[in-house]
Amino acid sequence: MSTGLTLNKITAQKGISIAEATSRVADLGWTPTYVQEAETFPTDYRISKIPRDPMKQVLRSYFPMQEEKDNRVYGALDAALRGDMFRNVEPRWVEWMKLFLAIIPFPEISAARAMAMVARLAPGEELRTGFTMQMVDEFRHSTIQMNLKKWYMENYIDPAGFDITEKAFGKCYASTIGRQFGEGFICGDAITSANVYLTVVAETAFTNTLFVAMPSEAARNGDYALPTVFLSVQSDESRHIGNGHSMLMAMINDPSNHQLLERDLKYAFWQNHAIVDAAIGTFIEYGTTNRDKNKESYVELWHRWIYEDYYRTYMLPLEKYGIKIHHDDVAAAWDRLVKKNYVHKIAQFFAVGWPVNFWRIEAQTEKDFEWFEHKYPGWYAEFGDFWKWYARKSVPGQTNMLFDQDNGYVYPHRCWSCMCPCVIREDFCVGEVDGKLYTYCSEQCKWTHTVAFQAEYEGRPTPAMGRFKGQRVWEDC
Repeated sequence: MSTGLTLNKITAQKGISIAEATSRVADLGWTPTYVQEAETFPTDYRISKIPRDPMKQVLRSYFPMQEEKDNRVYGALDAALRGDMFRNVEPRWVEWMKLFLAIIPFPEISAARAMAMVARLAPGEELRTGFTMQMVDEFRHSTIQMNLKKWYMENYIDPAGFDITEKAFGKCYASTIGRQFGEGFICGDAITSANVYLTVVAETAFTNTLFVAMPSEAARNGDYALPTVFLSVQSDESRHIGNGHSMLMAMINDPSNHQLLERDLKYAFWQNHAIVDAAIGTFIEYGTTNRDKNKESYVELWHRWIYEDYYRTYMLPLEKYGIKIHHDDVAAAWDRLVKKNYVHKIAQFFAVGWPVNFWRIEAQTEKDFEWFEHKYPGWYAEFGDFWKWYARKSVPGQTNMLFDQDNGYVYPHRCWSCMCPCVIREDFCVGEVDGKLYTYCSEQCKWTHTVAFQAEYEGRPTPAMGRFKGQRVWEDC
């Protein structure tokens, strides 16, 4: 060290800008030319254009930002206890949180694994750094959600259900759906799963209903802990969306990728609709006691965030690059929510499964009936008698009635693609793969299994796509 140069003088020197730091970090990466790089995570895509990191994130700015977020989260949880939150929270809402928090940490940790995959595949070093930061984000999300579950268990008056969520997750007919959602991030073609399914569709479109609508409804029910945690999670999503879009533009740059991208957008949108709308729609509409007729219903939120913000402003512009958008699937998803009562039939399915649930589902009341009829005209004629039947089970001396007693409910088949029950009976269909018959909730899910996840797609070999195999259906385990 030269004379007069001390540690204090070194640390006192003016730092370089974030943009320059990002450029220097990129210079540290290299691709060896003396060996052929092993294809650790296979993909059928060709990515020749080097994607750019839109956020230019480096560790120096990243970790202080995340530390501040965590401090706010844990401080708010402490404040909620001091303010006697659990004396005011609605029991109906907290019961549904037992299922929700049993599921959501798993997709988050799957997303962390997915980012490790796509970071290896991204050419150049700039976006590779972005995906690495996103991987750390997902670890953080899973950890604070697990902590939230533990916090509920330690402080809520009825912790039963929270205490067994990890064990119940792998053995519950409902959490099977969440497992399919999370496994979609890491199975099959690495770009299909980690970038298109997760970042381009799930995080760009459906995290609004998951991480914005859910916290809003939680606050209406006196729960201020879940909004604190999940809005902190949502604050990271803008960077994730930027990463996914940058990678998407690099993929579109090669016309040979267009065929695969059209396939994956179709598959990913429908799977997210089938799974996320089934779960989050039910939590929001049936877990709440707030029946303010001026608030938006789930389908109104869906129209604003999924149809207007995502489909019209994100998907449609892709057509100018030559990408075919499957408009009919978006319309079919909307019809399932509005005309075929998809969310309400899923809630009905969960309710009749009460003997094996690790959470309680409260019966709907006359106040709930009035709100549902206001938001979903015709709801009472189709579901009113069912919920009156369900309420009788809370009356002492009544017979415990199962699936097909009194109300005529027939347990539905399970969809092999999305793992959701085939509750829209008129859309139920059957397909054959490798000499075996499979059941599906819709023609779109049938297409996913019989066409998309095969060794060849429209005459093009797709060896990296993977298959739907194994013990996937809860009822068969």
